[in-house]
Amino acid sequence: MANDDQNGKLGLGTAPVFLTAISTILGAVLFLRFGYAVGSVGFIGTVGIILIGHLVTIPTAMAIAEIATNQKVEGGGEYFIISRSFGLTIGGTIGVALYLSQALSVAFYIIAFAEAFSAVLGWVEASWNLSPIDIRFVSIPMMALFTLLMLTRGAGAGVKLLYLVASVLLLALVLFFIGNTAYVPPEGTNLLMHTVDDPDPFFIVFAIIFPAFTGMTAGVGLSGDLKDPGRSIPLGTMAATFTGMAMYVIIAYHLASSASPQTLVEDQLVMSKIALWGPIIPIGLACATISSALGSIMVAPRTLQALGNDRIVPFSMVNRWLAYGREDTNEPVHASMVTCAIAFLVVLLGDLNIVAKIISMFFMITYGSLCLISFLEHFASNPSYRPTFRSRWYISLFGAVMCIWLMFAMNSFYAVVAIVIIFLIYLTVSRFKRDEGGLADLFSGVIFQLSRGLQVFLQKRESDRKTVHWRPSIVIITDRTFENHDAFNFLCWISERYGFGTFIHLIVGYLSDETSARAREAMKQLVTMVEAKHSNVYLDTLISPSFKTAIAQAVQLPGISGKANNMIVFSCSRDGREKLGDFVDTIPLVKCQLFDIGILATDERSFGLKREIHIWLDSSDRKNENLMILLGYIITGHREWRNAKLKIFAIYPEAEIIGRRQELRARVKAGRIPISVKNINMISQKEGVTSKQLINDRSKTSDLTIIGFSAEEAMEDHDSILEGYDSLGDILFINASSDITIK
Repeated sequence: MANDDQNGKLGLGTAPVFLTAISTILGAVLFLRFGYAVGSVGFIGTVGIILIGHLVTIPTAMAIAEIATNQKVEGGGEYFIISRSFGLTIGGTIGVALYLSQALSVAFYIIAFAEAFSAVLGWVEASWNLSPIDIRFVSIPMMALFTLLMLTRGAGAGVKLLYLVASVLLLALVLFFIGNTAYVPPEGTNLLMHTVDDPDPFFIVFAIIFPAFTGMTAGVGLSGDLKDPGRSIPLGTMAATFTGMAMYVIIAYHLASSASPQTLVEDQLVMSKIALWGPIIPIGLACATISSALGSIMVAPRTLQALGNDRIVPFSMVNRWLAYGREDTNEPVHASMVTCAIAFLVVLLGDLNIVAKIISMFFMITYGSLCLISFLEHFASNPSYRPTFRSRWYISLFGAVMCIWLMFAMNSFYAVVAIVIIFLIYLTVSRFKRDEGGLADLFSGVIFQLSRGLQVFLQKRESDRKTVHWRPSIVIITDRTFENHDAFNFLCWISERYGFGTFIHLIVGYLSDETSARAREAMKQLVTMVEAKHSNVYLDTLISPSFKTAIAQAVQLPGISGKANNMIVFSCSRDGREKLGDFVDTIPLVKCQLFDIGILATDERSFGLKREIHIWLDSSDRKNENLMILLGYIITGHREWRNAKLKIFAIYPEAEIIGRRQELRARVKAGRIPISVKNINMISQKEGVTSKQLINDRSKTSDLTIIGFSAEEAMEDHDSILEGYDSLGDILFINASSDITIK
């Protein structure tokens, strides 16, 4: 971007913004094709085209006015707004497409200017008995004249010429309005709906006419040369948009009442037959195309200069060359040379219709981006976003949706081509340009607001009734985060699809500068771990003087899902029984919050090959069993466990075996247990053989074994939890605070 001391060196006011925009709006399409629209779809249909077209242009104009009154819009106009909102990668991508459309617009209007002389060229051919004269004999000298003007005199001279051209354009329209013809509609004809027989479909006519309404953002490109962009851009842009809309409606009515639909469709210069002085219309057409070309040739180089200032081009030397501006005015000399070269090439080789379609697509992408920025800013509720002019979120959203829809409604092929070009530009820019905030900041604000709303909604629902669709919302708190990753991995598996996880790294101590610095450094490491695992785990750090106080704080934390956390898992090594004692001492605190409890005891196997999970049930585990089964099922939903088998081993006294087998099979058949019947193993409890012996024998090859435990027994003797499982690998001990129903 230009430096602040360079911004606004020309000291332009609101008038150039208005004139640049209105002269682009009232352009070649108005003089050459608007009669065709009125003759094809009638006055009412033409008003419909005007209204639908302005469903895009008005929201875009309002979005520009809003954004421009919130921030100082520097050189680059629309590009500055988009890049400072979406970030330099996405903003640069759209900026390149915007620049190309602006540069192509120069050629488009020069070619249209040359076509305004088709009648003159025809007269010369007939008078001098010449072969057909190529319109490039007009377009190339005119392009050369424009190039000379921009490279020698700059935008200041362009603005002065713009005043003259706009004056002639105004005179042409005045003479058209006060002119009339002898046309009288046939008796019984509805003037407002009269059309030719067998007219073109509505949206074909719309696609031809829509480019007439674009151009209201043309004046924004002068932002770097405006004295007060925050005032001039909203006033000039909105005034041009509504003035153009009103003018088109009035012109449509005058055309409908002054000529037959057949004449309107067949005669491109029908306006000259209606005007008080006919020759003013070709002159006005020439002025309209010149003014539009002037607007584009003043704006496009400034967009390219801004792209160079932001170093969007992969080569630093090229960026510096494009960013160069004259010392006194910051006039983009080199960017103007590139723009004129592109325009010359298109004038020599381009087809007007193809150029027009591509231009329309790129402009629609730009308009949609501006509307989207306004919409997202409304939802982000960023305190620093305080525009003095405010649109409405639904207007901006509607404008963005209309842009996408109209791209495909006008021409699906060119819409796809434009999207592919944008994607290729993005790949190129993203390889060489590291994004700097922008889109991430904008969307993080939106996501924050959505998350807050959803959390409040879920909290209200939870207070109304207890949900029957249980899912884990687990908290793990540990000071061994970077010594052993097993607990972190476990939480990643739970959080993959069905559950929510909060992983807290504990720093034992009192809050101070030193512990705060350690917490910040730990958070950076945690984020790296999450990125490496592509995990959905929520991360946090906690500074607390002891493990017990940390648990007391953790069980009171709000859940990230919008619902309260419902389970806490303690992690320890199989030989870390002194740490286990610290956790067991906190069980009363956890129980008073109605939390389920898990104890993850890990060893050097680190979950082995992740091929088998064994769940052990017995008659004392009726409250725990559903929670154990659900956790096993949830873990197998993670990609690392996709080949794992979930097996249930049920130990019951001989007298209960038959009844329990029938019950479990019925629950499997009804879908209440997410496991195959063949993976349920019923084991009779024999005298002299303890449950721990059976578990050691059957699950010594298991990668994770899930076993229930009694909180009361653990508080009496915490060593008893881990004792007797010497043959097993990793174990997850579970204690449910209440019955959980598997739905």
